[in-house]
Amino acid sequence: MEQFTNYQEHIDNAIKWFWEALPNLVAAIILLFLGIYIIRFINKMIRKFFSKKDYDESLESFLQSLISISLKILLFVLVITQLGVQSSSLVAIIGAAGLAIGLALQGSLANFAGGVLILLFKPFKVGDWISAQGVDGSVKEISIFTTKLKTFGNQIAIIPNGQLSNNNIINYNAEDTRRDKIDVGIGYGSNIKKAKDILLGICVENENILKDPIPEVYVGELADSSVNLTLRFWANNEVFWKAHFHVMEEIKYRFDAEGIEIPFPQRVIHQELLESK
Repeated sequence: MEQFTNYQEHIDNAIKWFWEALPNLVAAIILLFLGIYIIRFINKMIRKFFSKKDYDESLESFLQSLISISLKILLFVLVITQLGVQSSSLVAIIGAAGLAIGLALQGSLANFAGGVLILLFKPFKVGDWISAQGVDGSVKEISIFTTKLKTFGNQIAIIPNGQLSNNNIINYNAEDTRRDKIDVGIGYGSNIKKAKDILLGICVENENILKDPIPEVYVGELADSSVNLTLRFWANNEVFWKAHFHVMEEIKYRFDAEGIEIPFPQRVIHQELLESK
């Protein structure tokens, strides 16, 4: 009988608690559905805003996800608070959990922060040819944690954004034009003026090489076995390598035709044979 009385007491307490908590529970459910509706409306407005602006697609996707997640976390806190959980205790729990997760994912958070910086400041964009972390390649994809480069050999190099955002990056497509520098050696017995005229003539005849700024050639070094000439010219990015390889090939053809020597390392061995009778 006493045990039955205890059960009845627990049931009565549960019913009492339910009726006391019912208003908060109803309010929390209403707040949840209302919050979900508001979040969907805000996300819809954000998508419309980005559709009218010419922002990077990766940045748009990241910002939309960040705003949506932030709003959902805020809604979760509001609903839990409405159910009677102390906001100070909830904030302390979330803070402790965030600290633990942050310590465990330091590298990932650094890459995340690097991805945000890249997307915001745009040191490069998809399609640019860059040199970073010892890798040269065309930017194929920029994500929150990593950046993918397609190399000359058609391999995919994946570089963490934390390293990209904290180290030097050379963006070859940042400007529309690019200057090439070609060093070529001629023999000391060759005519320097004739060699310079040939180099400038190659540039004048090539339609891919810009005439303004004008190409220039000068003596860069008097080396041990050659006079090193330096040729500089400008070309648009899309035809830069086409112009470069054409000039390299034409230099060999023209110098050979004009009798201008291009020295190369040689080793001469003198051997004396002593014949004994």
